[in-house]
Amino acid sequence: MESKKEFFLECYKLGIIKFGRFTLKSGIESPFYVDLRPLASDPKILKNLANYLLEMLPLDNFDLICGVPYAALPMATAMSLESYIPLIIKRKEAKSYGTKKLIEGIYQKGQNCLLVEDVITSGKSLLETIPEIEQEDLKVSDIVVVLDREQGGKQLLEGKGYRVHTLFNISEVCNILQETGELSDEEVKRIQDFLQGNHIQFEEETRSSYEQKLQVTQHSVSKKLLETALAKKSNLIASADVTTTQELLELAEKVGPHVIALKTHIDIISDFDYEKTITPLKAIAAKHQFLLMEDRKFADIGNTQELQFTSGVFKITDWADFVTSQVIGGFESLDCFKNVGVVAIVGMSSKGALTTASYREEALKVALSHPNVIGGVSQNKIPEDLLLFTPGVNLADSGDGKGQQYNTPEHVFKTLHTDFIIVGRGIYKSNDPEASAITYKTEGWNAYINSLEKKAIQG
Repeated sequence: MESKKEFFLECYKLGIIKFGRFTLKSGIESPFYVDLRPLASDPKILKNLANYLLEMLPLDNFDLICGVPYAALPMATAMSLESYIPLIIKRKEAKSYGTKKLIEGIYQKGQNCLLVEDVITSGKSLLETIPEIEQEDLKVSDIVVVLDREQGGKQLLEGKGYRVHTLFNISEVCNILQETGELSDEEVKRIQDFLQGNHIQFEEETRSSYEQKLQVTQHSVSKKLLETALAKKSNLIASADVTTTQELLELAEKVGPHVIALKTHIDIISDFDYEKTITPLKAIAAKHQFLLMEDRKFADIGNTQELQFTSGVFKITDWADFVTSQVIGGFESLDCFKNVGVVAIVGMSSKGALTTASYREEALKVALSHPNVIGGVSQNKIPEDLLLFTPGVNLADSGDGKGQQYNTPEHVFKTLHTDFIIVGRGIYKSNDPEASAITYKTEGWNAYINSLEKKAIQG
């Protein structure tokens, strides 16, 4: 292959960069305009471009390649052909028919995907693409870009922990063109002045602290949860998916000092007896100052839900501080939960769950408007008016082979702005549940504190 400089000059002949005065999509007037799509029309250049990009990368790190639509798609395809790394295709938007998939191709959960982009300016298109790929339980750690406009996008993404590899930047390109007489000194100076005056400054979106939420929340259960979190320096909810009263009480005693709530599935307790199961459980909760969360996931018409909540052998209304409920029954189906807080099931952590984006949108409308609802269970960010409870949190950051998908505390606090993490098997299946609870408590609290740090990232 020719030198990198010679390669760029071959590309330049295709008209990929124009100089003059151009109004960008943002409304800013730029002295140059970049359009790399013509590269796809020259097979030799496209092949060489793929190899230049591949040479910069640790290829053993990647299981998949994906191009950001649309200009980077042929580049990613060429890289796949040259490297034999499988290609997946990201659509601009999901089809309204057929499989309705946003990501096309053959892949497995947990695989690491290399993202390919043609030009990076603000990094916005990548920030929109990455969560959509990660939603498919794929990992993104590296991004390769043909040309960096040097306006802040690279720094933004690197500040979020991604490795960004760039083949060219605009300063390098201008130097090459100045040396070959394609650009005058005056034109180069104008471009340099433009870049210096048009650094895009990014301020990471910040989340409200527990203290701030405590000042505005109205529901008594929300207040108690936030007060408990601050008092214990913990945002951990342990899931007690055990099947006997003895196991439940022993787990509650061990993890009680370190959690803000214990999540139960009371109907799986095989030897349930109100006096032998609930009475001592309430005593342990009072002793260690944690709340009881019954994960009943109510999902029926209002009248039936009221009977399930108040009647039967479990008498949930007598002991649970808050419960989970689907909102599929509509607004009025939640009216029966008068003396507890309701956590609406907005999304589920199981792969293939039917809680799609459109469902989540409608579920949030109900959750935000109903006075009994204090928060939502979701794997996605939700409005800060609601407390976010995120299940599927595990330090191993892997699945269980049954469709359960896990997230680390760092990810859910930084990316989703979660309020409380729910940990199940990572604690109750541990050889030492108390030690595991302490670990998750520490990791969760540190992740929360780190997520409060407001960092101004300059491009």
